[in-house]
Amino acid sequence: MSDFAAAFDKASRLSAWRATATMPLVWKAKRLLNRGSERELGEAIGLVNLLAKELIRQRRKLGFSSNHDLLSRFMACVDDDDDDKYLRDIIISFLLAGRDTVASALTCFFFLLSRHPDVRSAIRDEIDRVLERDAVTASYDQLRDLQYVHAAIYESMRLYPPVQFDSKFCLEDDVLPDGTAVRRGTRVTYHAYAMGRMEELWGSDCSEFQPNRWLRNGAFNPESPYKYPVFQGGVRVCLGKEMALMEMKTVIAAVVRQFDVEVISADEGGGENRPPKFAPGLTASLKGGLPVRVRRREESSAEPRRRAC
Repeated sequence: MSDFAAAFDKASRLSAWRATATMPLVWKAKRLLNRGSERELGEAIGLVNLLAKELIRQRRKLGFSSNHDLLSRFMACVDDDDDDKYLRDIIISFLLAGRDTVASALTCFFFLLSRHPDVRSAIRDEIDRVLERDAVTASYDQLRDLQYVHAAIYESMRLYPPVQFDSKFCLEDDVLPDGTAVRRGTRVTYHAYAMGRMEELWGSDCSEFQPNRWLRNGAFNPESPYKYPVFQGGVRVCLGKEMALMEMKTVIAAVVRQFDVEVISADEGGGENRPPKFAPGLTASLKGGLPVRVRRREESSAEPRRRAC
């Protein structure tokens, strides 16, 4: 699995390089000649495919009819037992959509939380109000009641979306809502990171972390997905959206309630006063990780533990 993860990360990084290349002819020529980064990409994809097929083989060997994990459910829906390519694509799609995006969103969330102790206090107040005092984990209904946490997650991803830009290709000649004509085959790219910082969309405080902008009378109030395309919109909306939000709420409720997570200041080798630097990839990840100091809330004089998210 470590080989799988390394190959997956390399394939993601090289694919992202393709998307940002100013001269696509360069990587297309490398692909044709099987040289340089394109050769590395092919090798990485080959290893990902190989290990995905092995995962399918193992699941088929163990039996899937009585299991309820995602892969087993998809395997039960396939009529042809030999249709491994479809199942392989399903595995890779779920990994690509969910493996790094939640980690990226949580890393940036704790980065912002370290800078805004008032938001952290408000989150703790809500968690203490919704969850039972001695509860280790929250129930599904309790997670749904965490309206302020929900707003803080959305606000964090407005500023630091896990997927910073995305593209669509036009199947037929069309006209965009602003009157722009788009020809068939045209690639149209939108930049969620930039859109989250547009004053005409979010107001004069667009660069500020303000979870309350998502609340109406204490309840979460979503914006149009075309204004906030973090989860895409329309028929292409993210299938794992609700699961991802529940995962993030679960982690936040468990960590924030018990720990203080502080970004290590610049003079300690961290970057508290510096904006995060992103590493190239299909999913936004922080270059070098995020150095933090973790303290249990009951601890006052104990030596803090250091982590890199």
